[in-house]
Formats: sequence, C-alpha cells, structure tokens
Amino acid sequence: MSTLQIYDPALCCSTGVCGVDIDEALVYFAADLEWAKQHGAAVERYNLAQQPLAFAQNPVVKGFLERSGQDALPLVLVNGEVALAGRYPTRSEIARWTRLDGAGDAPAGAQSSCGGGGCC
Repeated sequence: MSTLQIYDPALCCSTGVCGVDIDEALVYFAADLEWAKQHGAAVERYNLAQQPLAFAQNPVVKGFLERSGQDALPLVLVNGEVALAGRYPTRSEIARWTRLDGAGDAPAGAQSSCGGGGCC
C-alpha cells in the first residue's frame, strides 16, 4: 500500500477543522482521511504552523516551497513523489493512490455537483 503525506498550509490546529469560520472542504477532507486510515491506509499529515521542520527536512517539499511558496499548499505526496498541489484530494483520488476499495463512499454531507437529476 502507498504512503500518503499531506503538507498543509499553516492551520489553527492539526486538521484545520477548528475555530469559528471552518472551511467545509477541510471538513470533508478530514472525513476522507479518517475513512482511509480506518481502511488501513498509511497517512502522514503535517501542518506548517505546528511542524515546520517536517517541511524543511523533506527535500521534495522544501524545493516545492522554494519554487511555489506556501500559498501553493496543500501539497500531497504519494510514496515521496508529488501527486497534487494547491487543493485537497477527493476521496476517489485518495482511494486510488492508496489502492483502497470503496472510493464511491462519499463522506456524510457531501453533495454531487450534478444537481440530482441523474445528468452525470
């Protein structure tokens, strides 16, 4: 199974799901990561505000930050290689990268962008 590493921008807490103005995307992402962990995925998550050395000590992440800056975070590595930058992955991307089944199991509260008419 693949190892998934997420390098978050500076967040108020380890998940970013805190404070009064919670980003809904972070709520869904936290649920997706928990789903992946419960299914045996190897997941590591680093917060720039709380674990800056993890960013500085990884040559791939350090080079990314030097080229793109911290505004380009989050950065997702799969087995040490860049898989995604600038947004959080979907559950199906996480499932594909970690070779998990159940990619279609959407987190609670997630909505399709189709509008419900079966158009997709």
